[in-house]
Amino acid sequence: MQDNYAKIQAADAELIAISSDNAGDTKQTVQNHGLKFPVLSDKDKKAITAYNVVDPGNNRIARPAAYIVHKDGTIAWKSLDTKAARVPTAEILTELGKF
Repeated sequence: MQDNYAKIQAADAELIAISSDNAGDTKQTVQNHGLKFPVLSDKDKKAITAYNVVDPGNNRIARPAAYIVHKDGTIAWKSLDTKAARVPTAEILTELGKF
């Protein structure tokens, strides 16, 4: 995602990652990987639960997922992967191009 962040922004979109780690661990991950996009800590898993992305095999983490959310908060597109693989950025960019 980091490599394609500029393409996502060029599509008039924003990438936001959500981590089930605490704020300190999330900040460390951002620093260690030089991430430029926002990564939010969801230690209590409120957003992860609300978007139905709690990993069925490990309820302490989120499963790979991608959502495109309109500015009014409605979900325009989503991909929930059950194979523990991230959604390819190319697929997200294709979906963004439809809006």
